[in-house]
Amino acid sequence: MRRSTLRLLLLIAMLPFTVLLAATLYRLGMASLEGEPRDFWTAIEFASETITTTGYGADAEWNHPLMVIFVTSLQFIGVVLTYMVVPIVLVPYLEDRFEERLPQKAPKQSKHVLIYRYGPPVATVLEELIQAGETVLLIENDATVIRRLMEHRVPVVQRRLFEEALDDVGLLKARALILNGDDEENAALTVIARQQGFKGQILILVEEPFHRAAMGLAGADIVFSPRLVLGNALAARASHRISPRIDGTMHLGSQIEVREIRLDSDSPLVGQSLEEAQVGQETGAIVVGLWVHGTLLPQPPPSHRLEARDIIIAIGNRGNLDRLSKLAGGRHRIPTYLPFLVVGYGEVGEEVTQALRQAGDQVIVVDRQAKEGVDVVGDILDPGIVDVVDPASKQGIILALDNDKAALFATVIAKHRAPDVPIIVRVNGADNVEPIHGAGADFALSIAEVAGRMLVQCLLHRETYSIDPKLHLDRLLAPKLAGLHPHQVDIRRRTGCSVVTVERDGQLLPKLDHDFVFEPDDRLLICGTAEANEAFRRLYV
Repeated sequence: MRRSTLRLLLLIAMLPFTVLLAATLYRLGMASLEGEPRDFWTAIEFASETITTTGYGADAEWNHPLMVIFVTSLQFIGVVLTYMVVPIVLVPYLEDRFEERLPQKAPKQSKHVLIYRYGPPVATVLEELIQAGETVLLIENDATVIRRLMEHRVPVVQRRLFEEALDDVGLLKARALILNGDDEENAALTVIARQQGFKGQILILVEEPFHRAAMGLAGADIVFSPRLVLGNALAARASHRISPRIDGTMHLGSQIEVREIRLDSDSPLVGQSLEEAQVGQETGAIVVGLWVHGTLLPQPPPSHRLEARDIIIAIGNRGNLDRLSKLAGGRHRIPTYLPFLVVGYGEVGEEVTQALRQAGDQVIVVDRQAKEGVDVVGDILDPGIVDVVDPASKQGIILALDNDKAALFATVIAKHRAPDVPIIVRVNGADNVEPIHGAGADFALSIAEVAGRMLVQCLLHRETYSIDPKLHLDRLLAPKLAGLHPHQVDIRRRTGCSVVTVERDGQLLPKLDHDFVFEPDDRLLICGTAEANEAFRRLYV
């Protein structure tokens, strides 16, 4: 029985008892103190009128002080009960009675992915898994979160994933379980799932990196520490010495890689359209996307004009990309011997600093608290601290603050003081990436994006390389294209993605000539949004 219903039943049961008790005391008081006995029904009428505060009839005069005190006290008790009954009993009962009931049990299904507790990383995973046609079920405790998810038609149940709930969510028939609760809860759920016979994959997002080993002992297959990965990703965005690149550059085999290249203000490419710049002919690199004012343009049209601080996403071998980097860097490139400025020395900032120093870069660290590893103690939003660290004399600025509002403000200040220095920002919420880009950041990475990409790559078992949540590289076989040239099928128009190159007999073909035709065993490297790449799979795989 629901708690609100039980409260209402208790109220109904107690009401007659309260009226009878008040009527009995009233009869005794009137007979012994006032000398005016009252019959049973007159006393009942008095008690009900007083408790409900509706007023009195003819019986409304008392002389003895104790009777006056009794009647007055009963009046206050009636007022208090009236005001308490509405919010404590009636409102919860009506809410439970008329609001939409939250789902407590999942439909019968198998081979589905169970996700425990919603959060920013889970939002990324849900979107990509649903796009890939996977069956997903989210388990959540928070009623407000559940109603919001139901509005977006996300399959969700309100349960705690302990022993009694296993059958309700079909755990033993699921193919994977993602745990996004706190570390202690994740460990307990892992042990319970394994004890109940769950044989599928368990993936855990941990808050504290030192819990990773313990999660493995509990029965987890893969344990992620998103903050550590984010720290390395930020360092890779900043320094070209870090290899292999985690986000800024990705190596796809020994011959080809993806790189994001910033256009300096004095680059000869600035002001030209992609068609006029002839990047492919001049460098051999293939442009697959552009960051423009914080917005990603996947597969930009040839007529798009390049601007200073645009970021070109290009694919090619190292020589191709080095030529493009030199062309994009202009004549006055920032010297690589200058130090990096890291602002914020929490878990992410410490990982960034360690990665940069291991790569041979100099680093100056700023944090509000004095601790080992911090070079300058103070708030980067303080003009005095900005003067001390001099952002304009740095090779790059990495903002690893744990507050997105402070990160946005710091981005504005850094861009004002050092307009030509690249700014890389750690972001907590994926929704804040675009505003921080708009404030002047060259790169902004969120924990949600990093964790979501890792989980999706493990669950889908695809050779997928995520440049950005909106742009992916997939390496796959497409036997339905055998005997055809790319232009014959017009892949880009039909799917929205492009064939970047082809791997044949272990070698990447540098160019698809006019006489080229696909062979059944060719492995294609395609680039596009998740939807475009999925459309390619449906048509040609």
